[in-house]
Amino acid sequence: MASDSTFQIREARADDVAALAELHVETFREAHGRFGAPSYEVRESQWRAAFEREPDWFAYVAESPEARLVGFAKGTLHHGGVPGFGGELNKIYVLRRWHRHGVGRQLVEHVARRFLKRGVTSMLLFGDARSPSNGFYERLGAERLFSPTGEFHGGYGWRDLHRLVSAVTAE
Repeated sequence: MASDSTFQIREARADDVAALAELHVETFREAHGRFGAPSYEVRESQWRAAFEREPDWFAYVAESPEARLVGFAKGTLHHGGVPGFGGELNKIYVLRRWHRHGVGRQLVEHVARRFLKRGVTSMLLFGDARSPSNGFYERLGAERLFSPTGEFHGGYGWRDLHRLVSAVTAE
């Protein structure tokens, strides 16, 4: 548990690259284990490239009272694959000790609001079908997305982001 559960959400900036890379490595390892985890150098390069060259994306970070990043969420436009969804919650990671403090919920809300400002009213995410985080998405009203053969591979979607934002702000 975090000693102080106050935090703030703000838009990620290019000067966050080093902190984002460090956070991304740490949260990825917490969620998926050490094996196969990208290095700090790889993550730093990916975040730097995103800020320098990638269009149509945005990210929000959660910052502790000590100005340390404790979570982030990245949104991108969804360019096909699953019809009916305009946005994609491309990444969301929160340090384990900050789980159950509302960080993830507020990050998702900020991403949803940003999409709504852009006229995007639905979003999906691709995760791991066995992830314990799936319960979090379901509590936020996400529906499981099944393959044409009826299998669940970890995809979730919100068809109405207005409803998602209303539900999150009501809690």
